[in-house]
Amino acid sequence: MRTPFRTVTGVALLCAALAFPAIAETAPAGAIDFGKLTPAADGGQFVEVNIKGNLLNMAARLAAKEEPEIADLLKGIQSIRVNVVGLDEGNRAETQARIKAVRGELDVKGWERVVSVSEKDQDVGIYLKTRGQDAVEGLVVTVIENGKQAVLVNIVGDIRPEKLADLGEKLGIEPLKNLHQTSGKHTEKSRKPETSEDKK
Repeated sequence: MRTPFRTVTGVALLCAALAFPAIAETAPAGAIDFGKLTPAADGGQFVEVNIKGNLLNMAARLAAKEEPEIADLLKGIQSIRVNVVGLDEGNRAETQARIKAVRGELDVKGWERVVSVSEKDQDVGIYLKTRGQDAVEGLVVTVIENGKQAVLVNIVGDIRPEKLADLGEKLGIEPLKNLHQTSGKHTEKSRKPETSEDKK
């Protein structure tokens, strides 16, 4: 997966520069705590972006003129959290266990797993927390790629289902870009050994 997250990272840097104070709030229904993630010992990639509330509203206003599509997508979103973690022998098992625990928590809490991909080089799980049939109030993307990188994304707010693919496109979240192809249905994919029946 490409991990530019340029828009998100840019907003985070802007918010840090403005030093806007964060306001403590009760976690909304769509928020998930990923816990503490450990960086790779070799100094590999480690990115954490956590933007909430008024900072997102400010970002939407700033983007309204030059990037109105992004501003429209940000409306109604309460928080965005993105973690990108490079993996090595020191943190791979711990991070994989953390992602497994997060997925288990989502299953227990009744989140809908809309995409599940398990292949040799990629492990993807995308979950939605819906409110009725017309709104998504929480999105979680979990990815382990080539055993070398983990990506976790949590977006909270009033998200229109038909805009999820656009959100993935604008924020650089690869698995989300093709989410419209699932048409809201559960999708699973796993790589199995080829058999003689498959070859016919």
